[in-house]
Amino acid sequence: MPTDPPATSRPDLAAEPAVGTRAEAGAASAPETDARQSRSGTISRRLVALLAIASGLAVANLYYAQPLLHELAGAFGASSAAAGLVVTVTQLGYAAGLLLLVPLGDLVPRRRLVVLVLLVAAVALAGSALAGSLAIFEAVALAVGCASVVAQVLVPMAADLAAPERRGQVVGTVMSGLLIGILLSRTLSGLVAAVAGWRTVYWSAAVAMLLLALTLRLALPLERRSPGIGYPALLRSTAALVRREPLLRRRSLIGALGFAAFSALWTTIAFLLSGPPYHYGLAVIGLFGLVGAAGALSASFAGRLADRGWARPATLTFALLVAAAFLLLLAARTLLLPLIVGIVLLDIGVQGNHITSQTLIYRLRGDARSRITSAYMTANFLGGAAGSAAAGALYAGRGWTGVCVLGMVVAAGLVAVWTWDALRPIASAAAVAG
Repeated sequence: MPTDPPATSRPDLAAEPAVGTRAEAGAASAPETDARQSRSGTISRRLVALLAIASGLAVANLYYAQPLLHELAGAFGASSAAAGLVVTVTQLGYAAGLLLLVPLGDLVPRRRLVVLVLLVAAVALAGSALAGSLAIFEAVALAVGCASVVAQVLVPMAADLAAPERRGQVVGTVMSGLLIGILLSRTLSGLVAAVAGWRTVYWSAAVAMLLLALTLRLALPLERRSPGIGYPALLRSTAALVRREPLLRRRSLIGALGFAAFSALWTTIAFLLSGPPYHYGLAVIGLFGLVGAAGALSASFAGRLADRGWARPATLTFALLVAAAFLLLLAARTLLLPLIVGIVLLDIGVQGNHITSQTLIYRLRGDARSRITSAYMTANFLGGAAGSAAAGALYAGRGWTGVCVLGMVVAAGLVAVWTWDALRPIASAAAVAG
């Protein structure tokens, strides 16, 4: 039987007062009311498609380096472990952007915020193209990561602009664009680097961010924001949301573990495929990003399961897929088929739980979706940074087997969190009433 009640049957959530002061509550809810009264249900398919494309292009900046790590190590005369830190630093930058920039979506007009952050991303990507050493490249990667959070501003914006009955569909479409951006970024990066060199990848990305900033400046609706609080109070209210919402804490932990597993694979796969017995070049390594397309295709399916109240069994199923993926990947040291199947299972498991979590946490507070996104995604990328750092160190010392063991340990953590949630469920409407 379904065990997760719909949002409308959660009086404990509906009746909960806003986080922070009364002035803060008014400041947060007023702009959302304005936006919904003027635009709810009017969001066009063209705008939804544009938000999906923009999310995919913005998040792609995080992943261009992954298939290039072997090339970067050679270009800068660095070890695989040192080059692997590029991924860790980028993810730490992204976590900083999630923590410090994304909450501003509840405070300032998001069109202005998006355009400014995209311009910063363009400058940072140009800096990556000009880097003369690995240390400089990693320092700029921190800024690239921080400025790549535009997608996490656009997803809650799409949720606000959509009518309630279309919200799941709209958010699912935008998230599909984001996931496809993650996948195609690796493929595109490998292909462009093979033809024109790795620096061309970053010059091209910088130009793309400039064009995207101009397009969104013209296309996004202008929102009214009348904040009654300052930036420090806004950040404090994000922390207060985490304290108040056990569902947000649990789903953030699941997200952090899932992204740790995801990053462990994609941080080290370029080293595996460039060495014996594969000896693949950049273009072929980049094509492996397409193998994970199943993760994007599973996004809407996972959202529908959560909408129908099957989030808990779905979470366990996706966690078990992650465990099965790394069991198969143990054989990928010398066999290609287990590698392909393992990537597919891992992407379905991680992305399935990610969409399930977002579907649940966006029910909590309609006036604070940017801050909810900030808290949830910060946890995700801190987990991802830890996973990539651990995987890089393990690959240098223990090889591919060490990475797979790490993945299985993380999958066991996912199952443990699910067990804890099943044994100590968050109070449902029936429990509150009784």
